[in-house]
Amino acid sequence: MSTLTAAQSLLPTLAAAAPIDKIPAPQIEYAQLSPTLIVLGAAIIGVLVEAFVPRKARYYTQVFLAVAALASAFAAVVGLAAGGYGSSKAHIAAMGAIAVDGPALFLQGTIILASVVAIFTFAERRLDPAAHGNRVDSFAAQAASVPGSESEKEAVKAGFATTEVFPLALFAVAGMLIFPAANDLLTLFVALEVFSLPLYLLCALARRQRLMSQEAAVKYFLLGAFSSAFLLFGIALVYGYAGSVSYAAIAEVVDGTVANIDPALADTMGNDALLLIGGALILMGLLFKVGAVPFHMWTPDVYQGAPTPVTGFMAAATKVAAFGALLRLLYVVLPGLRWDWRPVMWGVAIVTMLAGAIIAVTQTDVKRLLAYSSIAHAGFILAGVIATSEQGVKSVLFYLAAYSFVTIGAFAVVTLVRDAGGEATHLSKWAGLGRRSPLTAAVFAVFLLAFAGIPLTSGFSGKFAVFQAAAEGGAGALVVVGVISSAIAAFFYIRVIVLMFFSEPKADGPTVAVPSPLTMTTIAVGVAVTVVLGVAPQYFLDLAGSASTFVR
Repeated sequence: MSTLTAAQSLLPTLAAAAPIDKIPAPQIEYAQLSPTLIVLGAAIIGVLVEAFVPRKARYYTQVFLAVAALASAFAAVVGLAAGGYGSSKAHIAAMGAIAVDGPALFLQGTIILASVVAIFTFAERRLDPAAHGNRVDSFAAQAASVPGSESEKEAVKAGFATTEVFPLALFAVAGMLIFPAANDLLTLFVALEVFSLPLYLLCALARRQRLMSQEAAVKYFLLGAFSSAFLLFGIALVYGYAGSVSYAAIAEVVDGTVANIDPALADTMGNDALLLIGGALILMGLLFKVGAVPFHMWTPDVYQGAPTPVTGFMAAATKVAAFGALLRLLYVVLPGLRWDWRPVMWGVAIVTMLAGAIIAVTQTDVKRLLAYSSIAHAGFILAGVIATSEQGVKSVLFYLAAYSFVTIGAFAVVTLVRDAGGEATHLSKWAGLGRRSPLTAAVFAVFLLAFAGIPLTSGFSGKFAVFQAAAEGGAGALVVVGVISSAIAAFFYIRVIVLMFFSEPKADGPTVAVPSPLTMTTIAVGVAVTVVLGVAPQYFLDLAGSASTFVR
């Protein structure tokens, strides 16, 4: 009873107290976030399409929706760039969570364009022979059914298709658009999860070799969960050091330029161990997504097991997003720690270049070979990151744009070479392909020459740019290692070309399927970008240069 009386006696006092201020409404610049919002909106509509549109109409609806959304998002990126948001009007939007600046817009445009051509390969339905009178794509008829079960056979017979891959891909793209533009550590983590979770699912949806596909997805999920845990723990430690998750606030504490120090944080701000360990853990999380050694273990198995259209999409778009986030972290948050992280990144870049190139020589599967090739390329791009200059940012942006289209084009060609079991990815089956299908072999040779960095291809322009930036940034030894790695890598690229054009075709060798205009467009765009960026790269280098300044 006494407690009640005491509570009642407090009521007048509380009533007399000053009114509590209203919580301010967040200010969101919707127009400047429109590329991401368009893609997210389309992904949500795609989920509703799965629920309400009749099964027969879903495929065409989803393809149209995905392509229209990505085209609209690219138009929004171009509009923002034309409006000066990549240069003079660059600023921090969404209450400090998202940066709208040159690197963010350039990387977002690259991700969207790469995603459009990747979606074309998702939609391909002419490569496999028709099943029970229905055209089929690369994805399982019914993802929930057990491989080889009666329910799977019934789903194939009924002509079902997993059209959910399109909204899943759009959710992944939306996360990738936020990832390189994130301006605080929590936004970075949320974006990482938003694009990783759909990719784990997409990896498990192969129509053929479903068990290998599901194994790849489980490996990717488990290792991805570990890397996310490292990243999150690193964020916690850096927050403990700086008292903020905002990039600008952390950078001020690291540089020692913070004006008003909270007394509660004064002790932890002097604890460099929190900063160094936290920064290292965050870097580990990002290097996992990049596929750098020693965080590359997932790459070969996942690339081999996932449906090939998903592999192409993942290999191109994820790398662009992850390197964008890595650049922003090192150049905006940790420039004050340059002398600490540069030696570590030197070691990672050297080991990544050499391991990717040397192990690729031993591969007998085309998709695994391209996986180790992507690891080596991650090392080459890290050479540009280590340059710590505007020239370094420019070279990395250009390399990412060039690499993404070559990669998607190469994986699109892999989908065409087939035998009775589906895609014929064992290298021995590619023997004599140049005599059986000269055009397909020639196109694949163009992509391999670009990967090798042969002059007049985009690969040469990209490598020259990152090596030049690294040399100017004082990393000459890194350039020497890069050139040696490129020479080793050239061996296995040329070996595949020799195998295709100078070996006798086997009587029971694979056939080259005639694709629909969708896959033809993907391959044509890949070849066009490879040649144009190789022959006349200057305009695109200037474009990357004009977009190489981070807003702080």
